[in-house]
Amino acid sequence: MPGRRILAALLVIAMTGCVKRTISITSEPAGALVWVNDREVGRTPVDVAFTYYGEYDVRLDLPGYEPIMTSRWIKAPVWDQPVADLVAEAWPRDLHSNPRWEFSLAVEEVDDAALIERARSLRGASGADR
Repeated sequence: MPGRRILAALLVIAMTGCVKRTISITSEPAGALVWVNDREVGRTPVDVAFTYYGEYDVRLDLPGYEPIMTSRWIKAPVWDQPVADLVAEAWPRDLHSNPRWEFSLAVEEVDDAALIERARSLRGASGADR
C-alpha cells in the first residue's frame, strides 16, 4: 500500500505544469541594445526571463537615435497571486506570463553648426588658442 501512495505522488508531481515568465521587448526601429536593471539582455526584439513582478529599469540605445531610459511595471496575473500561485504551480498545464513592452526611438538631431560653435567657445575659455 505505501508503494502505491508513493507511485501516486510521483504521478501527480509528473503531471504538474510549470509557470514561465518572460518580457517581450520590441522597438521601432528594431536592433536597439537593451538593458534591464543595468543588465544587458540583447537587441530588440528580445525576450527576457524574469522572476518577480514589480518595477524594472529599462534602457535602449541605437546609434543615430535618442537613447531611452525609463522604468516599467509588471503586475502579476490573478493566477500568480499569493495562494493562487500554489494551485497554478500544481496545475497540470503550463502557464505563461508575457508582458510586452514596445518602444519608439526618435531620430537623434545634431546641429553641426551649433556643435562647432560650442567647441570653439570652450576652446577659447580653456585657453587652448594660446
